[in-house]
Amino acid sequence: MTSAYAASGVDIDAGDQAVSLMAAHVAKSRRVEVIGGIGGFAGLFDASALKNYRHPVLATSTDGVGTKVAVAQALDVHHTIGWDLVGMLVDDLVVTGAEPLFVTDYIACGKVVPTRIAEIVRGVAEACTAAGAALLGGETAEHPGLMGEDEYDIAGATVGVVEKDAILSAERVVAGDVVLALASSGLHSNGYSLVRKVFADAGWEFERQVPDFGRSLGEELLTPTRVYALDVLALIREVEIHAMSHITGGGFAGNLVRVIPDGLRVEIERSSWTPPAVFQVVQQLGGVSQPDIEATLNMGVGMAAILPEAGAQAAIKLLAERGIDAWICGQTVATDGEPASVELRGQHA
Repeated sequence: MTSAYAASGVDIDAGDQAVSLMAAHVAKSRRVEVIGGIGGFAGLFDASALKNYRHPVLATSTDGVGTKVAVAQALDVHHTIGWDLVGMLVDDLVVTGAEPLFVTDYIACGKVVPTRIAEIVRGVAEACTAAGAALLGGETAEHPGLMGEDEYDIAGATVGVVEKDAILSAERVVAGDVVLALASSGLHSNGYSLVRKVFADAGWEFERQVPDFGRSLGEELLTPTRVYALDVLALIREVEIHAMSHITGGGFAGNLVRVIPDGLRVEIERSSWTPPAVFQVVQQLGGVSQPDIEATLNMGVGMAAILPEAGAQAAIKLLAERGIDAWICGQTVATDGEPASVELRGQHA
């Protein structure tokens, strides 16, 4: 007999099946500090390791993926969107110098399709492993009547730890520091309301093959967000870094200025790099102005490090060895006590 809850559109059995299917993926992200498995009311993490810190400071970040989920839903491809979530979470955390310890996620959907939920969580777990963090727990909520059967949204949170005297911040940045750009993997997970509108208005289908991309439009748009966490932590260990900025919504200048103190201006030379084709196509196809696109998309730079010039080449070499292109794109200059600012100069190469 069908229960009243099932008749209302909520399938508890499907939820249990989804948990069973995702268990193997979650297990792969396990850290030694994790206590118990999934299915409990709360995730447990042994914090005794914090005793090894002189003055541990906990860091936390929460975020979602935004309207990029609409592309995943349209293409029925769901294993990459978890990488976007974890990238948004742990890379916000790691710019403080913190090591991500664990991640929790929340999936809201119109109907629990166990295989779909498991694919989403698979991506979350894989990205957690790549970031050195445990997927400690999560929640899947079925919202019939509020969301369509094929609709879902995903959000999450992460917690990390850093020594108090090792926190990266604007207070460390001085005149003469250089800005190191770390290449993005593409659009990452920001600006998709603009991007989707540009392609929809132009009548471009996701299946369209785009020579400039070397693949279909849908494949380009679903390229996962790069997870920089372990690379940034390695960089911080080996090179003197003053501050870092995760380039997300708000663009390069809008995020970089958040780690610049008053009395300094950052001068960024656009000529130091060529944005990948997708940024150029969006701008030209949509007739988007330079200020608008730079305030919305990352333009090929997913992370920026601010450091003494003497350490720049060592940083570039270390990142190259880890598969990340990096280059000097600007420097800080002193002003007469003016508010912190970022100036984008010249034209892209």
